[in-house]
Amino acid sequence: GHKIYGPKGIGALFVRRRPRVRLTPLFSGGGQERGIRSGTLASPLIVGLGEACRLAQLEMAEEAARLAELRAALLIGLRADIPGVAINGSPDARIAGNLNLTFPERTAASLMEASPDLCVSTGSACSSAAVEPSYVLKALGLSDETAARTLRIGIGRFTSPADIEFAVATLAAAHRAAPVGRPGGMTDAVE
Repeated sequence: GHKIYGPKGIGALFVRRRPRVRLTPLFSGGGQERGIRSGTLASPLIVGLGEACRLAQLEMAEEAARLAELRAALLIGLRADIPGVAINGSPDARIAGNLNLTFPERTAASLMEASPDLCVSTGSACSSAAVEPSYVLKALGLSDETAARTLRIGIGRFTSPADIEFAVATLAAAHRAAPVGRPGGMTDAVE
């Protein structure tokens, strides 16, 4: 639910009738939902999810266009200030509010450290105290070193044009200030 600005802790699963799909429950118990799910549903969460779905359907096309414009402005601004920024994936066939970029020379970790007022992510998963490159980026053909220089930037319902300008300025300043990255997370000081 929270992915469409509804409440956290609720989701929906559509199960088609034909061809029939056989699901195995994760938990056994009361047998609700034809034995697929057990437990009592949280009515306020269900209502909240329903309302979020209703609003998303009403605003989806207009909001997707707005987010695509903001995403384009972000990309144009970053490319103007940081030559060599590369977009990962299709520039057009993507979720409107998602931008995944590889930066020249600087690691994503160093950019994030140099721009603490931005909420961005590397998409990496930590295991055994080692940061591994995103399997999605690897599937796109990015090397470990290139994946380490990649940030995922989300743009959402509450993002404004001023936020985009701030993000461009902040990431550009971070790119100038951050140490140059080497494979394995090692860095060299910028001269």
